[in-house]
Amino acid sequence: MARTVWDSSVGKKTVMAVSGIVMLLYLVAHMIGNLKIYFGAGEFNSYAHWLRTVGEPFMHYEWTLWLIRVVLVVAVVAHATAAYQLSRRDIKARPSNYVHKKARTSYATRTMRWGGVILGLFIVWHLLDLTTGTVHSGGFQEGHPYQNVVDTFSTWYGNVIYIVAMLALGLHIRHGFWSAAQTLGAGGRTRERFLKGAANVLALLLTAGFIAVPVGVMTGVVS
Repeated sequence: MARTVWDSSVGKKTVMAVSGIVMLLYLVAHMIGNLKIYFGAGEFNSYAHWLRTVGEPFMHYEWTLWLIRVVLVVAVVAHATAAYQLSRRDIKARPSNYVHKKARTSYATRTMRWGGVILGLFIVWHLLDLTTGTVHSGGFQEGHPYQNVVDTFSTWYGNVIYIVAMLALGLHIRHGFWSAAQTLGAGGRTRERFLKGAANVLALLLTAGFIAVPVGVMTGVVS
């Protein structure tokens, strides 16, 4: 049954919707946590340490954090795989160009695929930069996330990569939230305007919230 559902277009769209919601919930929590950087190094570093002790003593040190990471990896892989397969299926179903041009779609809709690629590459870079320190611009300090963040956004390329990725994220959420609602049956004529409005507000808040961190470093508010 699982294979039958996965092989269908409806099944793949459902997987994309559910995995997208999982990632969206994480992004909201992640953005709120990131904004703690405005309260100083002590609070930000304490928050990062708290993430590793959530659930203790029932959960061992970092077990909850690793559980969250596993869930996110599964969500990202499922989302990307379903998106790729749906895209390939769409191309195979329409091998030739339309005689009549399709109605102009929104910028977010037309850039969903490229936006997904940009976000995928950004996730890899972000992990190598602030989790493992492999490509970190300064001397990566384990257990000192505040200083690591300041180091990253003290470089022009760190700011450019992050801001471009967050703009792509905003466009992705703007279209994806509404699309997920339609897939899961939450859409409808009476709720369409509300869902589109909610998608716009959510995309704007998340984009602004994430970009606030590098802006804070660039302006010297966070240093």
